[in-house]
Amino acid sequence: MQTVKIYTTGTCPYCIHAKQLLKQRGVTELDEIRVDQVPSERQKMMDITGRRTVPQIFIGDMHVGGCDDLVALDGKGGLLPLLNIG
Repeated sequence: MQTVKIYTTGTCPYCIHAKQLLKQRGVTELDEIRVDQVPSERQKMMDITGRRTVPQIFIGDMHVGGCDDLVALDGKGGLLPLLNIG
């Protein structure tokens, strides 16, 4: 299974939804980076993605995007192959 890294905050409903979807698709371990607890990580996230909103999701080296991007990818059947599950 590919490594999944997700930049989040503790109260973001989109972050919670993205993590729930990933769990439903078989992801058991997330490399979760809380930008509300470590503010310097938000700047790193912005430098890498060009975005300032959370969540920002990476599967392996690929930047998937935010929650809506993840849901769309899953809806097209692209999430499981990217995770190397299906």
